[in-house]
Amino acid sequence: MKIFESQQSFNYSWNLVSFANWKKYPNNKSAHVVAVDVLRREVDPQTGILRTERLITCQQQIPSWLLVLVGGKDKSYVREISEIDPKNQKLTMRSINLTMNKVLSVYETVIYKPDPIQPLTKTIFLQEAQITAYASFKKLCNKIEDWSVERFDSNSKLGKAGFDEILKQVANIKPNPAKL
Repeated sequence: MKIFESQQSFNYSWNLVSFANWKKYPNNKSAHVVAVDVLRREVDPQTGILRTERLITCQQQIPSWLLVLVGGKDKSYVREISEIDPKNQKLTMRSINLTMNKVLSVYETVIYKPDPIQPLTKTIFLQEAQITAYASFKKLCNKIEDWSVERFDSNSKLGKAGFDEILKQVANIKPNPAKL
C-alpha cells in the first residue's frame, strides 16, 4: 500500500469553498472527470449535516501495460460520500473506486475546513489516498501503486488549478436583487 497526501490552502472562506465544491466539475483542468451524478442527498434533522452520495465518471490515459491487466477499459467509476457539517464548518468527502477494484483499490479522504489562523478568508484542503494494488507479484503491485501515486499527484495539481478558477467565478457572482 502507498499513501498519497496533499495539503493546500484556498484564499476563500469555508462557506464559499464548500458552496463552490458542488460546481467543481466540469472544469478545463480536470478533463478526466467526465460526469458527476447525484445518487442520494439528505439532511440529518438532528445535526443539520448534509450527506450526499455521488457517482463520478472518469476517463483518463492509462498505460498500455495496465490496460492489458484491466481488460482495456479507460473509463472508471468512483463512489463518493460527502458530509457538510455547517455547525463545525467541515466538509468531508470519502471516495472509493468501483472500477478495477480487484486490481487496484483507492480509498480517498478529502477535508475542507477553515484555516485556524485566518478562518474568515482561508480554507485548508487536506487529501489522503490509500492506494493498494493486488497482483501475484510484489514488483507488479509496486509498479501499479507508483503509477497511481504519480497520477494522483498530477491530478491533484490540475484539480487545484481548476478549482481555483471555479472559486474565482463563484466569488465574482453578484446576487440579482430582483430575484431575492
